[in-house]
Amino acid sequence: MKKLKRFLPLVILIVGMIIVFSTGLHEYLSFETLKNNRENLLNFLNENPILMAILYMGLYILMVSFSLPGAAITTIAGGFLFGQILGTFYVVFAATVGATILFLIAQTALGDSLRNKAGPWFKKMEKGFQENQFSYLMTLRLIPLFPFFVVNLVPAFLGMRLLPYMLATFIGIIPGTFVYISVGVGLGSIFDKGGTFSTQSILTPEIILALCGLALLSILPVLYKKFRKKR
Repeated sequence: MKKLKRFLPLVILIVGMIIVFSTGLHEYLSFETLKNNRENLLNFLNENPILMAILYMGLYILMVSFSLPGAAITTIAGGFLFGQILGTFYVVFAATVGATILFLIAQTALGDSLRNKAGPWFKKMEKGFQENQFSYLMTLRLIPLFPFFVVNLVPAFLGMRLLPYMLATFIGIIPGTFVYISVGVGLGSIFDKGGTFSTQSILTPEIILALCGLALLSILPVLYKKFRKKR
């Protein structure tokens, strides 16, 4: 019975993902859908700004919790609907909540069993991660090299504590979110001109370089500790 309760959130997560992908609900998250429903969304936002914000954040939390595709489009839509400041806050808050839910599910259902079955290499990696967990996760959050859901899960398997996880997630995703929201703020003009848009065009070499610079700053304390140990 205890094992069933322990794995129940994971089962719900998997069933939810199957339902979404089998019904094709994730396919509705597109720029075409946003463009076609532009007036309806903006009218609803003007009449119900608080409800719209709650619905938007609720959708974002579900997407991150279930590791569904379309987060980039939904983030850009946040800038289109709410503007730079509110859009950034709504996305960062909702993404942190969703990532934390996924983190807790993975930690509860899979973390202990994975550690027990893992070899010495895993335990060594786990120890290294725990010593500098905040800096390591900040680096992973700032550099968009790995899918968001992977970075949500790995710290759970490596025994990271909840509070540093939440703080590193909240702070670490702000720069990237700010960039995507900025694109969303100007999306209306693209729609007006009848132009096409692609998420691949957002992460330019300049932006990636800037994010890598921030990531380097976040990992400097780790490098400094190792340098001092060697001396």
